[in-house]
Amino acid sequence: MPTHSDAFANLRVFDHPLIQHKLSVVRDVRTPPADFRRLLNEIAGLMTYEVSRRFDTHAVEVQTPLERTTCRQLSRPVTLVPILRAGLSMTDGVMQLFPEARVGHIGIRRDEATHRPVFYYAKLPHDVREGYAIVIDPMLATGGSACAAIRYLKDAGCRDVQMICLVAAPAGVKRVHDEHPDVMVFTCALDRELDGNAYIRPGLGDAGDRVFGTVEA
Repeated sequence: MPTHSDAFANLRVFDHPLIQHKLSVVRDVRTPPADFRRLLNEIAGLMTYEVSRRFDTHAVEVQTPLERTTCRQLSRPVTLVPILRAGLSMTDGVMQLFPEARVGHIGIRRDEATHRPVFYYAKLPHDVREGYAIVIDPMLATGGSACAAIRYLKDAGCRDVQMICLVAAPAGVKRVHDEHPDVMVFTCALDRELDGNAYIRPGLGDAGDRVFGTVEA
């Protein structure tokens, strides 16, 4: 189970040995894009077990090969909402557990001069408000993109939003808490700080570039 953060009421940190081992490889600058992508999906899948723990279920009657019995199924649909582009790198790992989940997309890029989020695309299921929404992004840095995505979901009627990220900076977690105190953030590590360019330290570099092999030489 993730541990409660002493610093932020809205933060849960996964300290499981297997997750931490995989995170150490993800952080390593020598890890090639293929392994980086695979590990992000593996970590996302491991995190999803706990993220989904609070989902409501209802009783259903099922005919087994031997008799009828009562089982339980999720009561509401699940919508995964990766923030493009890096969020896509963790979505497949979650969908291995929720193959029936719908996937919405929110495209937000960071203006490198102002560090403010810039919307360029959004597409959600028409009934997204009826279920759970999980925002997915490997990095929670300033919190600008995360808060913009959460606000977009709430404006669409979503009332149960959570976020999965690989690493987070204190400033980003605080901003999410200040603007959306009802949204729980799940991460593998609360890193030290943001540098002058708003990159997470120690971090893992630009996740999108490392996923898609677009890192400058």
